[in-house]
Amino acid sequence: MIGIDFAIDLTALFLLVSALLNFRDRQWRNGSFWLLLSALFFGGDAVLAAKAHGVLWPQELAGVGVVVLALLAPGVGKRYPSLPPQAQRQASAHRLGHKLFGPALLIPAITVLVTLIGGHLHLGGETLFDPKRKTLIGLALACIIAAVAAVRAGRQRPATMATEGRRLLDTLGWAALLPMTLAALGVVLNQSGVGQDIAQAAAWIIPTQSLLACVLAYGVGMAVFTVVMGNAFAAFPVLTAGIGLPLLVHQHGASPAIIGSLGMLCGYCGTLLTPMAANFNVVPVRLLELDDNWAVIRAQWPTAVVLLAFNLVALYVLA
Repeated sequence: MIGIDFAIDLTALFLLVSALLNFRDRQWRNGSFWLLLSALFFGGDAVLAAKAHGVLWPQELAGVGVVVLALLAPGVGKRYPSLPPQAQRQASAHRLGHKLFGPALLIPAITVLVTLIGGHLHLGGETLFDPKRKTLIGLALACIIAAVAAVRAGRQRPATMATEGRRLLDTLGWAALLPMTLAALGVVLNQSGVGQDIAQAAAWIIPTQSLLACVLAYGVGMAVFTVVMGNAFAAFPVLTAGIGLPLLVHQHGASPAIIGSLGMLCGYCGTLLTPMAANFNVVPVRLLELDDNWAVIRAQWPTAVVLLAFNLVALYVLA
């Protein structure tokens, strides 16, 4: 059975290759950052196994590694490989035309396909994909297939996958870690009792007997908390534990699946509105070489407001 280790090891391998390419170009800070992150990905199972046997030093060593990542982060991504000449890129884009969109569209298509049918595929008497992680596994598989398709469509060498992936990773810099770190922060906040505090505050402030009030508190709260935290993954466990589950699901009998999916969509609306979501709203400014640091958010905020309103209505009607 293909498990989540497939996606984790694939990510670790990509980080390792990026580190080696940086070392080759004497980009020591970038290379050290990605090498250390790769080691943390590769060593995750070892840390968990040691903890299960009461051995804590690998876990403490991993903590030191995270601190070192934070120290290295400010200089990561400031020097990254330059793009090919503008004329060469324009000629390539003209030659490929709309074929450029094919590999990109393969990623969501294959991910959805594996998510829908992955749990029903069997090999050697067992499920081919881990049913609990088939979406992430499908995403990793989709990235591989899309990368191969892009290389074939562009008539490039296979090594281009590594060099261009490394260039994009260096361009993103530390912001590439934001979704993962903010998701972890959301779990930490929830485990520390922030969700319970929010539940108590919500019960005191809003009329909990009103479904509309609870929907507004949850949906708008997801968007606002995302604006503050920079990512919906950080807001989701806190707001769901504090408002979604106790008030909407347990008290008003709402569907957990609907609450979870639409709640995340409300959070994503907040992502479009905040510079804290640097990987979405700051990095594109750098990639596109825009003069206005707020240009991306200025273009997105009308869409975010309309989508948030729609999601709130959908929450109230469907919950």
